[in-house]
Amino acid sequence: MVKFLDLTAQYESIKGDIDAAIARTIERTSFIGGPDLKPFEDPFAEFQQAAHCIAVGNGTDAIEIALEALDLPPGSEILVPANSFIASSEAVTRSGHRVVFCEPDPETMLIDVADAAKRITPKTKAIMCVHLYGQPCDMDGINSLADAHGLKIIEDSAQAHGAEHRGRRVGAIGDVGTFSFYPGKNLGAYGDGGAIVTSDADLAMKCRMIANHGRIDKYDHKFEGRNSRLDGMQAAILRAKLPHLDGWVDRRNAVAAAYHAGLAGIEGLTLPTVSANVRHAYHLFVVRTDRRDALAAHLKTEGIESGIHYPIALNDLEAYAYLRSADAPVRASAIAPTLLSLPMGEHLEEAEVERVIASVRAFFAG
Repeated sequence: MVKFLDLTAQYESIKGDIDAAIARTIERTSFIGGPDLKPFEDPFAEFQQAAHCIAVGNGTDAIEIALEALDLPPGSEILVPANSFIASSEAVTRSGHRVVFCEPDPETMLIDVADAAKRITPKTKAIMCVHLYGQPCDMDGINSLADAHGLKIIEDSAQAHGAEHRGRRVGAIGDVGTFSFYPGKNLGAYGDGGAIVTSDADLAMKCRMIANHGRIDKYDHKFEGRNSRLDGMQAAILRAKLPHLDGWVDRRNAVAAAYHAGLAGIEGLTLPTVSANVRHAYHLFVVRTDRRDALAAHLKTEGIESGIHYPIALNDLEAYAYLRSADAPVRASAIAPTLLSLPMGEHLEEAEVERVIASVRAFFAG
């Protein structure tokens, strides 16, 4: 079996580091906070080229806390790409704001800045750029749009640990960036986890207080907050993994390069378009074909796992029926049934990558 994701192989490659981190946490009984939290937060902030990192319970909490800390007017409109996971949009709604879905760029699949510009109204206060699949959004265009309309920029970087735009790590380019450490991410915990990064000291302090019941000191609550903490075990595990992240991203890029070379020129198959001046983190390698389901079935018979991210555009979900209108995104809806994620990760051996390439070629040749 060529696995889509192999966390066991990743564990075996750094078993000593992980086992030591877990044992250290148990021996110290440092299950909440503890001595591994700051030694993870500070290096992760430095890795992402941000001044501050606030580790929280999960990636969705990270977005909600960031939105609350930005102190936008209640009911603000926030631009969100229609082709993302629901966490991007539900965080907006649950924070008391209104989602405005935008089309993806037909080439990169990232938020279409021109389409977003058309959807701005006097109530629009922020844009959420989702660095989907690990590729940075058009941050030049997004920054220009935000400057022109006074918008805050939230970078949903849940799939983009280590990705770069013009040499700058994503997450630290806008006002605030959010990350998920769900186990399958490029930097994944052994449970839930998330983080907020920013170079705004006041915003960082507010995020930290919101995540800790509105306090800094134990019983000195300045306002009502919430409870969202990265537990000590996950902090220790992520601290052990972080030094390997750049190497893992490099390996993912090598696998992607092999896919691009081996699958080029196949009629009926569209490969990912990579923007200029970026370092793609390749959390996923997503191809497009009108024969998506048949290709997935073929790969399965060949012992190759694949995935679908995401089968339904957000604007087509029942949860957002109340938002449907004549100007709802149509490109996102049309693209969704064509998407297929091929195996991707540092676990893949050269022979496995070649096997995937050969199987895909055989399908389209048949």
